[in-house]
Amino acid sequence: MSHMDNLIKKIENREAVVGVVGLGYVGLPLAVEKAKAGFKVIGFDVQQSRVDQVNRAENYIGDVVNEDLKEIVASGLLEATTDYGRMMEVDAVAICVPTPLDRHQQPDTSYVESSTKEIAKYAREGILVVLESTTYPGTTEEIVVPALTEGGLVCGETVFVAYSPERVDPGNKQFKTKNTPKVVGGVTGNCTRVASSLYRSVLEGDVFEVSSPAVAEMEKIFENTFRHINIALANEMAILCEKMGIDVWEMIDAAKTKPYGFMAFYPGPGLGGHCIPIDPFYLTWKAREYNYHTRLIELAGEINNSMPELVVDRMMRILNQDGKALRGANVVVLGVAYKKDIDDVRESPVLDILTIMDNEGADYKVVDPFVPVFRLGDKQVETVGLSAELLKAADLVIITTDHSEFDYELIANSSRVVFDTRNALKQVEKKPERYIKL
Repeated sequence: MSHMDNLIKKIENREAVVGVVGLGYVGLPLAVEKAKAGFKVIGFDVQQSRVDQVNRAENYIGDVVNEDLKEIVASGLLEATTDYGRMMEVDAVAICVPTPLDRHQQPDTSYVESSTKEIAKYAREGILVVLESTTYPGTTEEIVVPALTEGGLVCGETVFVAYSPERVDPGNKQFKTKNTPKVVGGVTGNCTRVASSLYRSVLEGDVFEVSSPAVAEMEKIFENTFRHINIALANEMAILCEKMGIDVWEMIDAAKTKPYGFMAFYPGPGLGGHCIPIDPFYLTWKAREYNYHTRLIELAGEINNSMPELVVDRMMRILNQDGKALRGANVVVLGVAYKKDIDDVRESPVLDILTIMDNEGADYKVVDPFVPVFRLGDKQVETVGLSAELLKAADLVIITTDHSEFDYELIANSSRVVFDTRNALKQVEKKPERYIKL
């Protein structure tokens, strides 16, 4: 029996041991789903504290169900370790490590490189390695394959390598890891077949096979670039509509009544998270290798990156109408997470807004039921609870994250001036004395 047939048989019989490298927002939910499907899963992470949390069944990811984690840890189906030597036990492994941009706005693949080298040290014949980290087209074949085959393994015969992009959407109540369709592109046909068999054994969503890792890598960047550009368009419309005295939110609601040819995107205080603000720039970097300048992507980035400054400028103008300056103003900021109903502040535009407010001398308090404390530059900021007293004392209340847990009736009734960057008070009938939307 070939290595491919043997591994597929082990997968079908739930005899394969599965590894997940990186136990963050992508890795832990994937590890949990694989364990729930009946596979023995070993999670690898360089952070001892995170490993200890998993082994104690202490959940730190919002999209993971606490009871699921406790059950699979107690049953022995999931354990975590910092010891890459245990990779010798693994039949298939997914790499779910960060791929940030460096200070030059270029992809930092060091986490992928180091993880792959550690896997290669202990990889045995017949192992499947799938990269899930979002990255530029060519990463799998330029970085992962050479590291794994350097010791004599043959891609498609004794080691199987594929790329399958993560599609995690934190806070999404409808689509989770288990039911979101998967795209898989193997280096060879055998690689695709083995990787697809594993995902089909774990997930409920469809598995769509493409011809190469590069196609799968490009489609993931295209997904996020699509959102990046369309959000920039919505933000530009918001700027123009404000100048023309048009309610941009009402305009978008009207446009989306068209049953074809339109998809609604909404403006906001800027882009956040580890995907949309970052991933398109992997492509702009790679495009330079082909002497091509991705003008549309970079222009969209300029628009989206300018939104925090625009928001603060609007705040200044709102306060000026009351004869007040931002310096010394009592401002209540509602929400620091980059999107609603999650605790993730990575790349949150609210951090940029708060930094500008700091520089302008504003006196602000931040309310976020999901984020008790966060870092702002070199200082730690604690959030406060929402109360009528807090709102009544404010010169300005700004809604930057539209969490479902916020009491919007209380906000509307207790605030004199509200600047709503998320159209969060849409359903509240009685608006504040002064209500300004982005």
